[in-house]
Amino acid sequence: MDLHIGKARATLAERRAVDAVLGPPASGWEGGRRRSGADARTARAGREARARRHLLLPALHAAQGRAGWISAGALNYICQRLTVPPAEAYGVASFYGMFSLERRAPAVAHVCDDIVCRLKGAEPLCAGMERAMGPAGGGARKDATWLRSPCLGLCERAPAVLIAHAGEAPRETVLAPATASEVIEALKPPTAAGPSETTAAPQAKIPQYGEPGLRLLCRVDRVDPTNLDDYRAHGGYLALRRAIELGPDAIVREVLDSKLVGRGGAAFPTGRKWEAVLKAGARPHYLVCNADESEPGTFKDRVLMESDPFALIEAMTIAGYATACERGYLYVRGEYPLAAERLSHAIGMARAKGLLGENVMDHGFRFDIEIRRGAGAYICGEETALFNSIEGYRGEPRNKPPFPTTHGLFGKPTVVNNVETLVNVLDIVLEAGHAYAAIGTPGSTGTKLFCVSGHVERPGIYEVPFGTTLREMLARAGGVPGGRRLKAVLLGGAAGTFVTPEEIDVPLTFEGTRAIGAALGSGVVVAFDETADLWDTVLRIAAFFRDESCGQCVPCRVGTVRQEEALHRLARARGAGRAAGEAALLDEIGQAMRDASICGLGQTAASAVATAVAKLGLLDGGGA
Repeated sequence: MDLHIGKARATLAERRAVDAVLGPPASGWEGGRRRSGADARTARAGREARARRHLLLPALHAAQGRAGWISAGALNYICQRLTVPPAEAYGVASFYGMFSLERRAPAVAHVCDDIVCRLKGAEPLCAGMERAMGPAGGGARKDATWLRSPCLGLCERAPAVLIAHAGEAPRETVLAPATASEVIEALKPPTAAGPSETTAAPQAKIPQYGEPGLRLLCRVDRVDPTNLDDYRAHGGYLALRRAIELGPDAIVREVLDSKLVGRGGAAFPTGRKWEAVLKAGARPHYLVCNADESEPGTFKDRVLMESDPFALIEAMTIAGYATACERGYLYVRGEYPLAAERLSHAIGMARAKGLLGENVMDHGFRFDIEIRRGAGAYICGEETALFNSIEGYRGEPRNKPPFPTTHGLFGKPTVVNNVETLVNVLDIVLEAGHAYAAIGTPGSTGTKLFCVSGHVERPGIYEVPFGTTLREMLARAGGVPGGRRLKAVLLGGAAGTFVTPEEIDVPLTFEGTRAIGAALGSGVVVAFDETADLWDTVLRIAAFFRDESCGQCVPCRVGTVRQEEALHRLARARGAGRAAGEAALLDEIGQAMRDASICGLGQTAASAVATAVAKLGLLDGGGA
C-alpha cells in the first residue's frame, strides 16, 4: 500500500510520545532506516506494521496527552508508523470528543453541563468560568481554556469538572463538586515534574457503607484498592480457585442456572453468551469488558473500578477461563482516569503474582488483560462499535447478524460483558447458580446497582435485590430534600423513560418496569423536585443524542437533529394551538428512529423525550 503522507512533520516530543506506545521504528515501512537487499523482510515488516492498526487509539492518546492536541505532523507520524492512510486516521481522530485536531491550550477544563450537573449548578459554574476566562473554547489565555462536556460519570458529586494537563508527564484531575475558583486554580501548571499522574478529589464513603448483606459493594471503601494482599484477605481470588476446580463447562452451567443477565441495559442472558463462545470452533476467542459507561446519570461501573479493581480482574480471568479466551480487553471510558490508573496497577500486581499471564495460578491456562481507553464517544458503549474502536477504526456499529459470539473482535468469537455483570460472577461461582437465582425475583435474579442522583438527600450508588420499589429506593437515598415535592424521576438515563410520582411504587425489575412502559436500562435514577425545569432537561437530552449520534445511518443522523428542532419549536409553542402538530411530528420522528436505526442509540433516542411529552404536561405549559 502506497501511503501519501503530507509535508507536516511531528516534533521530537510528539515522536517520542508516540514511540513510547509503539516502540521505536523497526523498518523503513514505519519510518525507520530502509535496508537494501531485504525485500522479503521488508514486505514482512509492512504486514507487521499494518497488523498493529489496533494501536491507533493509544497512539492518538499519546499525541494528545503530549501536546494537548493532535497536530498534522503527529497524525502523519502515527500514519507512517502504523501504515494507516492519513484520511482514515483523520476520520478516526475527528470521531472522538476528547481529541482535538486544532491547536488547543495545554490545560483544559471539561465542565459537565449534562442532566444531573444542570440540577446541581452547572450553568452558574459555566457562567463563572466565562467571566474568568472568556467563552468556552476561546478566551485570551493561551495556557488554559475550558469546554462544556457531556456527562462525566460523577453525578453523585455534581457539578463535576475534569481537568487535563498536557506535557511530558500528562495528568488529569477530577473536581467534584467544583466551583469556578477551584477550577481556575487547578488549571495552573503543575508545580513539580514527575510521572504521569491522576488525582481525584476526596470522596465520601458510599451511602451503604457498613450495611450487612452487600455483595457487589462489600469491599468498596473497606479494602485498599491498590493492595492485592488486602483484597485476598477479604476473600479475593477464592472464586478463581473454585472456578479452576469446576472447569469451563461447569462454570458456564452455574452461570446459566443463575439466570444472570447483562447489567448494561440489554439484559441478554450471560450464560447463553458464554456457552456460545465456549463452543465456537474458530480461534482465538476474545473477552471484552465494556467499561465505557457513558449513559448520563450512570456511575456504578466507575465506583467498582476505582474502589474494587481486583474484583473485576478476577472476574475477567474466570470469564476468560470459562470461555477459552486467552486475551481480554478492558475498554475503559476516557473520562475515567482514576479507574484506568487503578486497573492498570491491579493488572500489573496480578501479573506479578502469577494471577495473569502464561500460567495462571500454575494451572496451565493462559490469560492476560490489556487496557484500552476510550476517547469520548457514547456510541462506543454499543458492543460492535466498541470492537471497531479497539481495532483502530471509527466507533460505528456493525450490522447484526453475524453476532459477536461468532464474529466479534478481530472477526473472532467474543464474549462482551460490562463491569457489573462480570463482578456478579464471583458470587455465582462461590455459591452456585441456583443460590444466586434465589435472590430477587424469578424474572430478575440477584442484586442490582442503582445510580441515584439529582434532588435526593444522599446521592450515590446503591445495591438492592431486584424487586425493591422505586419509592423504597428514593427513601433509601433520603428522599427529596427540604420537604419539596417530587416532580418526576428519570429511570434508565437519557435513553430511559420518565416516571411520574404516581408510578414510583413500580418494582425495580425487568418485568415490573416493562409493565409501565419503562426500562431499567443501566440503573439510572435521577429525581427532579418541584423546582426543576423539565423543559431544560428534555432539551439537553435531545442535544446529547444529536451530538452523540455516530452519523452512520440516516434515521438516527437526521432524526436526532429533527427531534431537537421540533422540541425547541414545541417549547416556544406550548399551551398554543400548534403544539399538537409538533407533538405528532415528534411521534413520527421517534417511530422512524426506533424502526430503522442500526443500533440502540437511535432506537432509544426518543424514549425519554416521548415519555416527558406524554406524561409530564409539557404540552400544557408544564415542566418549568
